[in-house]
Amino acid sequence: MNYRVIKIKKLVGFLVAGIFSLCLTCAALAQGNPTGAPAGAGPPPNKNPNIDDRVRQVDEGRLRSAEMDAGTEEKNQRLLQAAIANMKEDFSRIQVLRNDIARNLVARKPFDYKLVSEQTGEINKRASRLNVYMRARAAEDEKENDRPELKSEEMIGALVRLCKLIDSFTENPALKNAATVDSKDIAKARENKANADRDLLAIIKLSGGLQKKSENLRMSQ
Repeated sequence: MNYRVIKIKKLVGFLVAGIFSLCLTCAALAQGNPTGAPAGAGPPPNKNPNIDDRVRQVDEGRLRSAEMDAGTEEKNQRLLQAAIANMKEDFSRIQVLRNDIARNLVARKPFDYKLVSEQTGEINKRASRLNVYMRARAAEDEKENDRPELKSEEMIGALVRLCKLIDSFTENPALKNAATVDSKDIAKARENKANADRDLLAIIKLSGGLQKKSENLRMSQ
């Protein structure tokens, strides 16, 4: 589209320049030959009837391009607002689920594998969706191989670890003060972001393991 517009612009420019030069030549000839035909007595100028149409097409193309750009910007804004809303919802819901798990642990309620499977499964889903936006990456020296599957007697301890990981993640300054980072604290901000990445990846991994184990235990009852 841009190439065509530029090409048409050049064509119009050449035609206008040619007509202008022709007018100058005619004026010079008229001055050099005062006995020639009076002004207006000759044939009408040879005007290209396609110039106006082409100029109008160029203008219409510009207008359409501007409308498309405005539409794209509006769409991007809608997507951004939707992403922010999703992140807020996921962030809040993960904390609610964490509190529910912690209350049940403190109350020493009988272990409900179905409930634990649902809670940890939702935490895993929402944490994974958060990671779509955060793009958390583990440091090279912190990458671990897959851990063995949790044992039944490890379930309570794993749930406690999950609650602590969620606390660490949600209280991280990289998430709470992201809009107020001072340029002097860039190094600290990077460290906080690295910690948030580490916690989020650990939450995803641990919640996935808990969901799988609790579901297996539920099915075996």
